[in-house]
Amino acid sequence: MMATLGVNIDHIATLRQARRTSYPDPVTAALIVEKAGADQITVHLREDRRHIQDQDLANLRRVVTKPLNLELAATDEIVGVALKVKPNVCTFVPEKREELTTEGGLNVAGDFNRLRAYTHNLRDAGVVVSMFIDPDMQQIEASREMGADSIELHTGKYCELHGTDRASELERLKKCAAHAMKAGLRVAAGHGLNYDNTADVVHAIPEIVEYNIGHAIVARAIFVGLDEAVRQMKKILGGQL
Repeated sequence: MMATLGVNIDHIATLRQARRTSYPDPVTAALIVEKAGADQITVHLREDRRHIQDQDLANLRRVVTKPLNLELAATDEIVGVALKVKPNVCTFVPEKREELTTEGGLNVAGDFNRLRAYTHNLRDAGVVVSMFIDPDMQQIEASREMGADSIELHTGKYCELHGTDRASELERLKKCAAHAMKAGLRVAAGHGLNYDNTADVVHAIPEIVEYNIGHAIVARAIFVGLDEAVRQMKKILGGQL
């Protein structure tokens, strides 16, 4: 079965916030992305609000018809927003104010009690909960034990490596994906994936049933349009490119 595509539209908002204008509108982007075949809309409401704003999230929840996946830090404030908006999915990610983008996976095992409490609160509200983690067996087991529904494997290291090092990281991702699936967790993947490096993951790891990709799609959209950029990535996930 073909893996689903979650399109992260954060960087539509990044362009808007660069000039503090009202455009481009992430909601308009989400509607284009949905029409082009995306299976999920993904956004990250960061603590510093550098791109997606609270009103964007509220508007998206009201307008989009595909599942809405909110990436969020494990803080009372952001979890409170999530409990109010109730996206379909909440994906906990690590977050540092000074980072350009998420730099690694969440330390679920090291912050178990706090994450478990947030997970239970969100699940009680009917929200599916996922953990964005490095391909690490300990983190997978911690995610399972705390009651998460799914994990998202951080593919950043794989994307940065080359040759035999990349092949070794791909094998590590494969083993962890298989382990997570056997543990009853739904397996997603994301970070750093683009039009050149995604196909190898798709072919090697059928256990990954969802990909969340943003920057590469928005970047390609500059040249081919957002609709076509999404369609091209869908073809990669379907083994057509």
